[in-house]
Amino acid sequence: MDDCPSQWQPGDPVLLMMHGLGGSAQNSLLVRVAWKLNQRGVRVFRLNLRGCGAGAGLARLPYNAGRSGDLKAAVQAVVERCGPASPLTLFGMSLSANLLLKYLGEEGDQIPASVIKALAVNPPFDLARSVATLERTLNKPYDRHFVGALIEQIQAQIKMRPDFAALPHPLPRTLLEFDDRYTAPHGGFADADSYYRQSSALTRIPLIRVPTVILTSADDPMVPVEMFHEHGRDWSEPVQLAITPGGGHLGYVGGGHGDPDSRWLDWRIVEFVTDPRR
Repeated sequence: MDDCPSQWQPGDPVLLMMHGLGGSAQNSLLVRVAWKLNQRGVRVFRLNLRGCGAGAGLARLPYNAGRSGDLKAAVQAVVERCGPASPLTLFGMSLSANLLLKYLGEEGDQIPASVIKALAVNPPFDLARSVATLERTLNKPYDRHFVGALIEQIQAQIKMRPDFAALPHPLPRTLLEFDDRYTAPHGGFADADSYYRQSSALTRIPLIRVPTVILTSADDPMVPVEMFHEHGRDWSEPVQLAITPGGGHLGYVGGGHGDPDSRWLDWRIVEFVTDPRR
């Protein structure tokens, strides 16, 4: 999705955004932020991961947390369309935040020069540890929700494209089971453990060379804040970590703070993209 202000021209700023697990470019956060940034002359690309949204029926294999090659191709396409003079910011949330960090670390100094900064929100950069949190009693509704949404998304894909990666039978009931019996084999991994190990951004974050802010919350029920305390000291200098006391998992709603509405995260993204000092 290309949200381009009428006054935008090559050399003006650009943002590339990605949605989370089970979502699409129509995610409400992405849509709101695109509108707010368009008012400020920023061109926004909202990327549909494989098989999602407007990309339904185009790919034979599903997306996963480690398909950083897809992001690399998208970044190159945006640079070619907008021109190398346009400063490009990258944004990822939840699963796509892990994908973003993995891409940045893998590419290192080879990132296109027009990519000037990145923002990763609530990244489950240790996938195995994050998925394990869904086994907690209070998180089981999230587990059921994610699996149900993913199965519905895949069933819709199969109707449009019969050769799309088939679901296993019986259907998985947990995200761990889903990743072990579906994501892993269709992603070229032996099992869920292999998928989590190879796709986690954990070992790539220290290799990041682009100024990057990682935002998370101390009360995120699915991405344990302890992971950030344990590994943050090993991260490279361009990476900055911000931990809010509240916000849950992508639930950053404020009670004022001078913002025009209660969408705290929306405005922090707008500030991040438009502040030349960042």
